[in-house]
Amino acid sequence: MIQFDIITIFPKLFCATGKGYENGSCCYFDYGILRRALKKGLIKIHAHDLRKYTNDRHKSVDDRPFGGGPGMILKAEPIYKAINEIERKVIKRYRGKAKKSKMRIIMLAPEGKTFNQKEAKRLSKYDQLVLLCGRYEGFDSRVEKFVDEKISVGNFILAGGELAAMTIMEAVSRHIKGVVGHEHALDEETFCKDLDYVEYPQYTRPEVFKWQTANGKRQTVKVPEVLLSGNHQKIHEWRQKHQRKKK
Repeated sequence: MIQFDIITIFPKLFCATGKGYENGSCCYFDYGILRRALKKGLIKIHAHDLRKYTNDRHKSVDDRPFGGGPGMILKAEPIYKAINEIERKVIKRYRGKAKKSKMRIIMLAPEGKTFNQKEAKRLSKYDQLVLLCGRYEGFDSRVEKFVDEKISVGNFILAGGELAAMTIMEAVSRHIKGVVGHEHALDEETFCKDLDYVEYPQYTRPEVFKWQTANGKRQTVKVPEVLLSGNHQKIHEWRQKHQRKKK
């Protein structure tokens, strides 16, 4: 089991009900394998509203940068208070017990190390991941004193860290035993062996698929005969042959 603690100014983005569409939920975690993982207790999600940790009546989490410049910067103090509260709860939970929580505090920032499948597997070994979601022009640099590492989901800029957090949460959760239905489902996935590995082509019914393009041209594509042969050795050889390097 792994627990995700998300520090954000938009906590409702992570508030799963466990009931999905029938309850009118718009939360991503109320659907698919993550919903099932939550219901089974394989993962836990706690969203922490950063505004609760401010000390002014306006609940301000940001301010203008010293030295001038565009935009606003997330302040260090409320972030420190949020992290400190999470850490104190962990200390209280494990006090006097043999087990010690393996917790990792992660700042989601474009300058961080690039997240990939190997990183997802590494992070799945922790009991608890604290994901710090940025907004505006980023964090007061002193926040780096409170975190264990910085991670980026790619060389592009988002409005905030919430989508990046969801990406990490899903990729990490897939490595928790029981989250993905089939026990060997991860064995042959793209990137499962190395970051250049791309899974072989996959097909399902019908065996012959016909369609017509917008300009009226008829097209037909058939499933490779070897996959219909029932010869598992030949199928294995075909799949190995058609594994390919990422372009």
